[in-house]
This record gives sequence, structure tokens and C-alpha cells, in this order.
Amino acid sequence: MSTIAIVGRPNVGKSTLFNRLIGGRRAIVDDKPGVTRDRNYGSFEWRGRMFTVIDTGGFVPDSQNVFEKAIREQAQYAVDEADIIVMVVDGSTGLHPVDNEVAKILRKKAKKVLLAVNKIDDAKHERNIAQFFELGFEKVIGISAQLGRTVGDFLDEIAGIASDAKPAEDASPSKKIAIIGKPNVGKSSLVNFLLGEERSIVTNIPGTTRDTVDTLLRFQDQDVVLIDTAGLRKKSKIKESVEFFSALRTFQAVERCDAAIVMFDASIGVEKQDLQIVEYTIEQGKPAIIGVNKWDLVDKREVTAEQYEHKIKERLRVYDFVPVFFVSVLKKQHVQKLLTDALKVLDSAKVKIKTSELNDYLLPLIENTPPSSKTGKDIRIKYITQVESKIPTFAMFTNLPEEISIGYKRFLENRLREKFKFEGVPIRLVFKQK
Repeated sequence: MSTIAIVGRPNVGKSTLFNRLIGGRRAIVDDKPGVTRDRNYGSFEWRGRMFTVIDTGGFVPDSQNVFEKAIREQAQYAVDEADIIVMVVDGSTGLHPVDNEVAKILRKKAKKVLLAVNKIDDAKHERNIAQFFELGFEKVIGISAQLGRTVGDFLDEIAGIASDAKPAEDASPSKKIAIIGKPNVGKSSLVNFLLGEERSIVTNIPGTTRDTVDTLLRFQDQDVVLIDTAGLRKKSKIKESVEFFSALRTFQAVERCDAAIVMFDASIGVEKQDLQIVEYTIEQGKPAIIGVNKWDLVDKREVTAEQYEHKIKERLRVYDFVPVFFVSVLKKQHVQKLLTDALKVLDSAKVKIKTSELNDYLLPLIENTPPSSKTGKDIRIKYITQVESKIPTFAMFTNLPEEISIGYKRFLENRLREKFKFEGVPIRLVFKQK
């Protein structure tokens, strides 16, 4: 997966482009410069390839303003981490002195740069593109992030740059397990326990682990790589630029792992950010389990394990298939079982189900509980097969694929989970025209 950093001076449309790429409105878009104070992260797919994209605050070189200095540092971290840099300029206002300063910084980086001249809303504005060639970049393209004009061509350029990069493939047969979660939930302590040595620095100060640390472990006759990540803080609590860098590394750890253990802190209860980390992991197509650490600190007379788990699953809603385990790394309670079950979840994601078994099980269920159509048409699902994919993916052939409701998709997904034990594993249903 290639990482793209979107940079440029304030108010040129970086967040609008970011939102266009990820297909949502995650970044705040405003006419006032400096609205994007920190980096936003997202992912998208183009021509069968996945990309991570980072939206940075407005890049203001050499400014002594504290706020602008922080933005500049954050953008520089993003640039250092990215494989491809997209510099955005404003085609409606023309070349700006700050554009030259940003370009000068980017030319010093050994990175591929695509210059996107934004706000080229129609053909008559294309003449505004030529002036930006003096910034010294080979690849220049005019786009309208707001209207979507030529964004497809822009993405083709990105895909071409990514193909040229040819990242080294990881040939390691080891299973990669990422240990993720908020700061100070016991991630490094868990890794140290499993390794039997003090490999990671462990203190009671949140955020001690600033980077990801990969360690090879021989566990139950198989090679396992443990990825110990920096803790994810709430954005409002991130004070240092290095924290942004750590957050990016954590997201990338999720992307390159095979499965994840998401650590919760039992002593402080279930927080929204805990749930968001689980959701992000599943949305990235990674099997996951939840490890509720510090369970020894909880008064069992006030809350039982069953009550705590019910609360988690109730708040996870559609992601309530992620299993929950209660551990105490400090007291050495059930810790090895956490890794054992993470590997079991990973193995279950690789299960291949015979087509005959799928159809024998699901078709009678579908006949007894058929999908309903808003238009009143008769929907028929006639054939089901599992297709090759990194996560369990099932193609269902029907006469009206566009009529299948989200609720019915969830019904089928739940039945598949019950029958074939896809606990903690994201699965995908694809409906195709018969």
C-alpha cells in the first residue's frame, strides 16, 4: 500500500481533495486558512490498488507563528513518511510566493511529487496551469477537487507513480500481529511478557513508545512478528508533532499486520476512541480481538466480565463479532491465551468453504427468509461461491443485485458467522448479476 501526503499553502483545497479521494467529509472544509490543524488519514482504492492518504494543514515555510510552525512540522513528518507527495496550488489565484517556498522544500526530498493545480473548474481555466511549471516539477495536472473534474486522470497519474516505485515484497512467512490501542493500556508490557525480556521501554507515562517496534517471537511452533505500536491519543490531546508521526505509524502497522490485538484499559472503562480503533482495524480488513487489560483492578462486585463484554459489544454494534478477552499483564493472568486466540482468529480468516456446502446451507435459509424489494420486485439469489481474497469474500448471484438491502446483507453475514465461525474476522459479500 502506497502512502500519499497532500501538502500546500493554506486554503488551496487540500481538504477538499482529501474528501474527494476517500469519498467522505472527514476533513473540515472552510474558506478560512488553517482550518485543518492536524493531519487526517484515510484510505481509498483505485484500479485495484489501495492507498493511504494524509491531509496536512497549510504549509507555511519559515513562519515564526507557533500555530503555523506546528502545521509546518506536521506536514514535514507526513512528507517524510509518504511514498508520493501531492502538492496542491490554487489555479484561480495564480502562483504565490509561498508556493515557491513549499516547492523548494519538496525538491530537496527524494520523493515523487505530483503538482495538482486545483480549482480548474472548466476548460477555459486550463490556461492558468502553464505558470505553475516554473515550480520545477515534471508532473503537473489541472483538477477541480470540488467538482471532481479530471480527478480520474489525477488518480491514474498517482497509480502510475506507485507502480514505478515497486515496493519490496515481504516474503516472510511469519504471522504479523499488531498490538494497538490508546497510550498506557499495557501494549509494551504485553509484548515484554510474551518475549520474556524488557525489549520495549515500559513506564506509566502515556506515549512512551513513539514508534512501531517489530520483534520476532517463536510461539507454539510458529514464527510470529509482534508489532508494538505507539499509543493512539485523542486528537484534542495530541500536543507534539511527534505524536502525529506516531499515529501515522500506528495506522500503517494496522495496514501491514495480518491481525491485531486491540488493548483496552479495564480500570477506566470503555471509551469512544477504544471503539474507533476496533472499527478502523476491521474496516482495513484485518481480523482482530480485544484484550481488556488491568482486569485485576476492577471490582467484580460492581461489574462482571459478562456485563463488561456486553457493554463493549452493544457499543460496537455492527462490529460486535470481535471477541473480547480479559487479562492482567501485571498479574500474568490469561496473557498467553491472548496471542493464542489472535492466531486462531487469523487462521479462521483463511478458511475456504466448499461451494456445495455454502449453497446447501444458505439457499434454504434464503428461501425461508427471502430478501424484500422496495420496488416490489421478486429478488432471487440462485448461487453462492467463495472467491479468492485476503478476507473471506462471497459472491452471491442474483437477478437484482442493486435491490439487496443493507439489513439483508447483515442477516446473511451473521448467518455465515454462526455457521463457519468467522469470529473477529471481517467478511465481504458481493452481489453480482445472475
